[in-house]
Amino acid sequence: MRAVLLIAVTLIQAMVAFLCTLAGSWLAFPMVISSVVSTIVATWGALDVWVTRQVWNQRNGVVSMPSSTARALRRERRRARRQARAAARAQGRIRRRGGAGQLSHS
Repeated sequence: MRAVLLIAVTLIQAMVAFLCTLAGSWLAFPMVISSVVSTIVATWGALDVWVTRQVWNQRNGVVSMPSSTARALRRERRRARRQARAAARAQGRIRRRGGAGQLSHS
């Protein structure tokens, strides 16, 4: 939001500077100078927003992929987790029964 406001103010300043120059007003020079400074500040603001978004995406692991691919991967991970839980439950049942049902070699 901040970057949008800075860019809007910069555009307004540039337009006022242009109109002052056409009218031959004494305000033309100060407005041109302030427009240059404002352009630098607006560029910095836009870059700040862009870099902040990039850093956030890197830290939070946002992967850019089509949603159908992401959905398929989530489904696959869920299936693997379910199978791992089922295997752990089955292993727990076998241990609780004391290994009943297993063949012994003695």
